[in-house]
Amino acid sequence: MTAHPLLSTDTPKVALLGRPNVGKSTLFNRLIRSKRAITHDLPGVTRDRMEGVVKRASGARFIIVDTGGVTLNAHAVAVEGPSLLRGFEREILEQAKAAVQEADLLCLVVDGRAGLTPLDAHLADFLRRAGKPLLLVVNKVDGPEKADLLMAEFHGLGFDIIPCSAEHGFNVRELLDRMADALPDLPGEDADATDDEPGEDLDKPADWENATDDLEEVQPQGLAEPAEQAEPGRESGGAMAPAEPDGPLRLAMLGRPNAGKSSLVNALTRQQRMIVSEVPGTTRDSVDVPVEIDGVDCVFVDSAGVRRRSKITNTVERFSVNSALKTSSKAQVTLLVLDGQEGLTQQDKRLLELLDGRKIPFIVLVNKCDLMKPQDIKDIERTYRQELAYCQHIPLLMVSAASKQNLRKIIPLARSILAESRFRAGTGRLNRILEELLQKRLPPLVKQRRAKVYYMTQAETSPPTFVFFVSDLERIPDSYSRYLERSLRKLLALAHTPIRINFRQAK
Repeated sequence: MTAHPLLSTDTPKVALLGRPNVGKSTLFNRLIRSKRAITHDLPGVTRDRMEGVVKRASGARFIIVDTGGVTLNAHAVAVEGPSLLRGFEREILEQAKAAVQEADLLCLVVDGRAGLTPLDAHLADFLRRAGKPLLLVVNKVDGPEKADLLMAEFHGLGFDIIPCSAEHGFNVRELLDRMADALPDLPGEDADATDDEPGEDLDKPADWENATDDLEEVQPQGLAEPAEQAEPGRESGGAMAPAEPDGPLRLAMLGRPNAGKSSLVNALTRQQRMIVSEVPGTTRDSVDVPVEIDGVDCVFVDSAGVRRRSKITNTVERFSVNSALKTSSKAQVTLLVLDGQEGLTQQDKRLLELLDGRKIPFIVLVNKCDLMKPQDIKDIERTYRQELAYCQHIPLLMVSAASKQNLRKIIPLARSILAESRFRAGTGRLNRILEELLQKRLPPLVKQRRAKVYYMTQAETSPPTFVFFVSDLERIPDSYSRYLERSLRKLLALAHTPIRINFRQAK
């Protein structure tokens, strides 16, 4: 199995720290060449720490850690920050301390346009006491002609200093070199290679602040056409692919605000990795949290709570929601977290329909069952299963982040679903199954005529997609399509993966 870079204990880490609105997330996005962190003109958007991998053409790589804006006084105590951080200052400081402890190099990011502020000075004193290599990054310096002027007052801090512009790309390549030089021997580094990855220009100006390009709104999609057709009569058996052929098991957390997604991530990883609060909407970015559970490498992707579109009133939340929806489409299995205290709400039903319609493998986790009376849990579970009768293949677990009830069942179940989604059967076997199904039940008469089903084949995996070639598409009702799906699930042992049933007109 290929090791995931975030799971390697040998990979050096660089932590980006600074007060709010100095451009840490913009710099993070540029260095990893992706718009993963949400950026905005408003200060205090980032709360949880986020990790990404910086890759170089030399083969070297290191982890870059984005953190929330830290607001400290002269006694290294968290003080009140901008409105978007109000009430989370202490939690953000704890996340920053964890990043400092794990990092091999600290980068204090300051705003060259605003000059040296008391918050910068207090944070510099705090980081100096960590006793680790520190690089002072003077951001928002748009060109060399302004560098000396904007850096002047920061020299008094006594750190190694470098100017750059995360937004426009000025001097970012030099910053990357300085980071690499300050780190211990980087894994995979080739001393003969000097340039960055081909086709990538770190110094090229780009609109990195505009997150909408990478966080477009995700809409439900219809059934995709099969990518290929297997030749009729080809003989082979069916097989379940291994659950992890290409890296760790990637699990996306999805659900309404305050359903307990971050609490579940903390419980599963056994660390206070995500900020947890009773205030809905605490999580903003989609944060990757790598961990090994019972010998299985996993990456949990915690995401913002998804509210109804009519209730989203600001652009930051819109970016967060769009990022959360995209996360579910890129994960191998999605964990849909429901608040067991509130029952199945309309928004929960919308998310269920979205995942089911897009054929995304997912598990329903009914959280907070520790707050239910033990004698009521079975009745509540029965109620949820009745609500999910239209998609009976979806597994449901009653769980609790607080008491860790049923949490150990999540990973084995997710791996089983992933293996099912990669199932492939030969055309010969499928057509023997088709013959058996037609003997049990022919397509019904529609307008005094019955459609003929000639043969079937599997066109795709992830999810398994089965194509039936028929004489008349208009004479195949939905009820017969559901019959075929139920039968295939039973005969091919596809208990929980979504599957697609497509029909094509035979020539």
